[in-house]
Amino acid sequence: MSELKFTKDHEWVRQDGDAAVIGITDHAQNALGDVVFVELPEVGREVAAGEACAVVESVKAASDVYAPIAGRVVEVNAALAEDPALINQDPAGQGWFFKIEPKDPAEIAALLDEAAYARFVESEA
Repeated sequence: MSELKFTKDHEWVRQDGDAAVIGITDHAQNALGDVVFVELPEVGREVAAGEACAVVESVKAASDVYAPIAGRVVEVNAALAEDPALINQDPAGQGWFFKIEPKDPAEIAALLDEAAYARFVESEA
């Protein structure tokens, strides 16, 4: 598995060939609780960095998922429609949300690394 990068909105990004895989962090899924529904963006949609492009609903709350980078959505995780609990079970693996073809792959490098994200989460506590 490639190195994950993170946002302060609690998304993670993993480079996968020409695409960037996007999901929410373990911290985020823990805060949400049991996920019961996911609304994913449409394939082909152009998204801007920081744009709300998906929704995750849990027994506690609904939350937007933001695009960490700009690009075009090239794939969504259809398995989440049938089993949204994958987000709780494997947030950085099978619980991914969508893949983006980045407009500028350098945007990924500008995101937080694991240590910086851990410091950020700790500072929020």
